[in-house]
Amino acid sequence: MTVDKSLIDLKILETEPAEEYHAKADSYLSSHQLIDFIRCPYLYAKRRAGLVERKETPAYFIGNATHCRILEGFDVLKSRFALGGPINPSTGKPYGSTTKKFAEWRAKQGKPVLSYDQLDLIENMAEGVSLCEAANELLQYGRAEGVVRAEYCGVPCQIRIDWAHPHFGIVDLKTTADLDWFENEARRHHYHNQLAFYQAVLRQVVGDFVPVYLIGVEKIEPFRCGVWRVSDDTLSIARGDNESAITRLVAARESDTWTTGYETPRLLEIA
Repeated sequence: MTVDKSLIDLKILETEPAEEYHAKADSYLSSHQLIDFIRCPYLYAKRRAGLVERKETPAYFIGNATHCRILEGFDVLKSRFALGGPINPSTGKPYGSTTKKFAEWRAKQGKPVLSYDQLDLIENMAEGVSLCEAANELLQYGRAEGVVRAEYCGVPCQIRIDWAHPHFGIVDLKTTADLDWFENEARRHHYHNQLAFYQAVLRQVVGDFVPVYLIGVEKIEPFRCGVWRVSDDTLSIARGDNESAITRLVAARESDTWTTGYETPRLLEIA
């Protein structure tokens, strides 16, 4: 890949624990909140009011640990997670994660636990990324989990960038079941809206739109890894959608009116 001029001064990125970042959600709009609103304003409002809890799924937990391992390194992973589990002295093998012995060990750790099976999965994904030359180039230098806050469309916003490279720009890491369907998954999960939001908020600080890259790695064999540069047209269209949504969000807050998006009948046409 061609190295662009210096685009991001890494010193502008704040270092902040994830818990502290998420605790400021009441004061700052994030990409996940905006995507919640785009999908369903009513659900967004219920989550903001604490009426609907965003539950951490096993896939989300593994995804967070994978980000930590790949972007921040194994030493950081060890500091944030308890790894492995107790060994059965009779067999010399680990107790299963559903056993009483494992549960007792987990209760004593004082931090999230990754079993040997989960750790093997994460290490396989890390190896998959390491075997991708394009991904290595993006992750060779930069900052992980950097936080930026700025006013965007008149609203205080915050972003937490997976990886910021001073010359390549924004890099976001995603796990997937099948790399062949990754582009469809990106559309379904609104990755383009998320990354356009990152790009636009960062622009308020650096003064220009920086390139945006996605790294996708499979969480099953053969743990393939691929890199996509998100096109300028895609980001421009998503930015327009985001800005329109922010305008609607501000209006909804002022009127305290929260719709589902399905208030009127729709036409179903099946060819």
